[in-house]
Amino acid sequence: MAYRFATERTDHSDLASGAVLRSAPGRPGFPVRLASELFQRAAAHAPARPLRLWDPMCGTGHLAVAVGLLHRERLAHVRATDTDPDAVGLAARNLALLTAAGLADRERELRALAAENGRADTAERAAAARRLAARLAAAGGDLPHTAAADDAFAPAAPEPPVDVVLTDVPYGDLSRWSGAPPGGDPVAAVLRSLAGVLGGDAVLAVAARARRVPLPAGVPALERVRVGVRAAVLVRAGDLPP
Repeated sequence: MAYRFATERTDHSDLASGAVLRSAPGRPGFPVRLASELFQRAAAHAPARPLRLWDPMCGTGHLAVAVGLLHRERLAHVRATDTDPDAVGLAARNLALLTAAGLADRERELRALAAENGRADTAERAAAARRLAARLAAAGGDLPHTAAADDAFAPAAPEPPVDVVLTDVPYGDLSRWSGAPPGGDPVAAVLRSLAGVLGGDAVLAVAARARRVPLPAGVPALERVRVGVRAAVLVRAGDLPP
C-alpha cells in the first residue's frame, strides 16, 4: 500500500506502547503510522468536523490514545471500550494521557522511577511525556474521552454519538474474541452489531492480521488496505445490514 496521508516516516517512538503509554503482557500495541493513515482515510469519508472516535475492542487503549495525541485538532471526543475489565482499567489510565494533568502525572512517575533505577531509557520516557504534553497543548489542549466496559457484539449506543470507529480485531495467541456468537464470521458479526448503534454516515475502519478483512455478503467497501501482515477495510455503517 502507498501511504496517502502519513507519507513521511516520522519518528513515533514517543507514542510506542510501553514508553509513555502503558502496556501489559498479551496486550499488543498497534503500528502508529498505520493508525494515523487509517484514521485519516476514515476521516476523509466522514462528514462531521470535528470527529468523535471509538475503539470498541481497545485493549490497553494504545490505538485510540495514539490517534488522539497525533490528531487532537481533528477530534472532539475519544471513546475506548472492551469486555475485559482489566483492559478497561489500563485503557482509562492511558486515556488520561489525553490531558495535561495526566501527562504531567506520568512524567513525574517516570522521573521518580528513573531516579530509583538510574536507567537512561526511563529518563527518556519521562522526557517523551513532556514532549507529548507540549504537542497536546499546541493542538488544542485536553481531549474529552471515555473508557468503559462494553461488548462489541452487543454494544450500548455510544454517548456522545460516534463518527469514526477504528479498531484492531483480536488475533493469534496474543488476544482472543470474547462473546462472539457461535458459528459464522466474528468480524462480520461485530461489524453488524456496531453499525446498529451508529449513525448511517459513520465510518468503520477495521484492521486485522490477515490477508483480507471480510465483509458481510453484498456490502461494498469504501477502501481496502494491506500493509505487511495487516489488512484493513473501511466501510460505511449505513451500508451494513442490521
